[in-house]
Amino acid sequence: MFQKISFLLRFFQYKFSARHARGHGIHSPFLYNFIRNVLNEQGRWYAQNSISKLYKQLLKSTETLTVTDFGAGSKIMKSPERKISDIAYFSAVRPKYSELLFRMVKYFEPKTILELGTSLGIGTLSFALSNSKSMVYTIEGCPETSNFASKNFKKLNVKNIEQFTGEFSEQLPIVFQKFDNLDFAYIDGNHRGAATLNYFYECLKKAHEKSIFVFDDIHWSVDMQQAWNQINRHPQVTLSLDLFQIGIVFFNKELSKQHFIVKY
Repeated sequence: MFQKISFLLRFFQYKFSARHARGHGIHSPFLYNFIRNVLNEQGRWYAQNSISKLYKQLLKSTETLTVTDFGAGSKIMKSPERKISDIAYFSAVRPKYSELLFRMVKYFEPKTILELGTSLGIGTLSFALSNSKSMVYTIEGCPETSNFASKNFKKLNVKNIEQFTGEFSEQLPIVFQKFDNLDFAYIDGNHRGAATLNYFYECLKKAHEKSIFVFDDIHWSVDMQQAWNQINRHPQVTLSLDLFQIGIVFFNKELSKQHFIVKY
């Protein structure tokens, strides 16, 4: 009960503080263009329709998986035996955010994308289908979940995804051998503050000025919120955005050190 009340308080604090839904009052041209052309972009691409169709199919699935949790687990699904429909509803990237991830990759055109937490592959597909020239490296701790995601990639005939299965800490050194520079990172799947900070510092070793890191569930717990606060205050982070569900950080030295709570 305390955790639920605490979460609601963080949500209402966000609602009260969030601004700049349309970019009004923003003096940074970079951020103004991001809000107008990415956050508020209304056009849909054929690939987004394909992902949306798959997501709806997953919500109706009667299949089950035996899930291995290496992180904080789910607040709702306590049993390791979980329906695909429940995983899709409670854990997979929701359409609103999968479309945002799609638009971000379409807009910034990163060549190397790292995803920590494949789940059913909705976010992974959003990255891969947005830009066929990008290479998506995705890590999933649970073998059964990873295998199921692989089937979804084959359904949509996606070729620019390389999967890794196992604990993030064990797989990251293997993945990092695949590239020199990390353009885009999506960090999800553990939901523990200390682990999230560790992944941030590890990914930072491969980051450059144009890198973009996205963190999921930044207000999932007090622990995660503290980790997010530490990340956005890091000296290498120049611009950070809090959209409540996700946090986005940029490292571009041409930008002033600023933090925005943006209504989305």
